[in-house]
Amino acid sequence: MLSSYAGYRVLLVHAHPDDETINNGATMALYAALGAQVTLVTCTRGEEGEVLTPELIHLASSATDKLGEHRETELANAMQALDIKDFRFLAQGHRQYRDSGMMGTEQNNRPDVFWQADLEVASDYLVQVIEEVKPHILITYDEIGGYGHPDHIQAHRVAMRASEKSNWKIQKIYWNTMPKSVLAESMAKMAELGSDFFGAESVDDLPFAKDDSFVTTLIDGNAYVEAKLAAMKAHHTQIALDGPFFALSNNLGLQVWGHEYYTLVKGEKCAPFDSSGRESDLFSGVIL
Repeated sequence: MLSSYAGYRVLLVHAHPDDETINNGATMALYAALGAQVTLVTCTRGEEGEVLTPELIHLASSATDKLGEHRETELANAMQALDIKDFRFLAQGHRQYRDSGMMGTEQNNRPDVFWQADLEVASDYLVQVIEEVKPHILITYDEIGGYGHPDHIQAHRVAMRASEKSNWKIQKIYWNTMPKSVLAESMAKMAELGSDFFGAESVDDLPFAKDDSFVTTLIDGNAYVEAKLAAMKAHHTQIALDGPFFALSNNLGLQVWGHEYYTLVKGEKCAPFDSSGRESDLFSGVIL
């Protein structure tokens, strides 16, 4: 890696607060520490999320419907842990999009949810960010949003459409991915401990599990795992301290969160490569 990444810029597009930390927390902290400009756009406030903190259950959409406001604070605290200064919601200054909930639910039919957003209008909001920030790299989800959540799918569509429409041309685009081999190891360890992995019996039951061949790029962010874990803890309504995420950290070691995997879908793979032929720097080949 270069000694300084001043002048390099990366934009991440995520669906809800906490998605950025789970998928890219170590990557974000790493490049921010190296001097790159890291910009996060979150498309909704996550109003329909399940509240895992008993004393805050009253915030749920089925109660006072104040979870979105609370998750704004969680996101700010997570970004402080990762040392990210530029984070914003899509359509800032306009009516923001509401969390759509899971596919096929009643919430999906509300006119104000992200799933119902007009693609051209929503992508225009993101074009404004792209032309302001001028990112060299874009990171978002794959075409099924990782696991099929409507907001993740819509975030993918909006990000990709905005990248096409923008006058600023992004040099490299990555989609988050999670290889089956890593998930299989995690599931085996959890089974040894007498616990399942999100209810799945096999890695093939996990919609977000991808064949290892999809991994073009592996970022080693182990030096920033503590920051990532602190950011995960900041999202306390969504990530239980006694749940599978932290069980993995305790029983597989922190590396399970320090390695973050990507599929390069625009641009060329460039050195440096690891022993498996995967890129080890998202910015490799980027021209300032």
